[in-house]
Amino acid sequence: MNTTAEILEETAHLINTMGLHRGAQFAADDSDAVDICAAAYLAAEGTCPPEFSTDEITSIAIIEASAPAMTAIKAISDALDSGVCESEIVPGLWVPEYIEHVSNWAATPPIGEKTPPTVSEVIGRIHRAINLLATQTPAAHAA
Repeated sequence: MNTTAEILEETAHLINTMGLHRGAQFAADDSDAVDICAAAYLAAEGTCPPEFSTDEITSIAIIEASAPAMTAIKAISDALDSGVCESEIVPGLWVPEYIEHVSNWAATPPIGEKTPPTVSEVIGRIHRAINLLATQTPAAHAA
């Protein structure tokens, strides 16, 4: 089983080679490009379900069902400068929206900017997440 750092390295590699999808859904239907969270899922699970290009709700459920992908996505979220949103799923129970946080960051221009982060900036932020993991849990990077 791959470590979170290895999954993040593969996520960066996939985005670099396949492209970063920033449109509707989690994957382009006319190219190999995938959303940053879909890339994390692909890195963790080795597959890209067809729903990623057709059904956002099902895609989120598929990604959320993968503990390794969600751990990688949370690591990226932790490396972002903005805070993660939370949703109340039942009265009094709030859960972080890591997928929304990371996907929106990669696809949306920052305040005062006209373009979203470049692919290089996205990959750089993934590497920052790897570095943060190494400082938080040194054994996780070496494992």
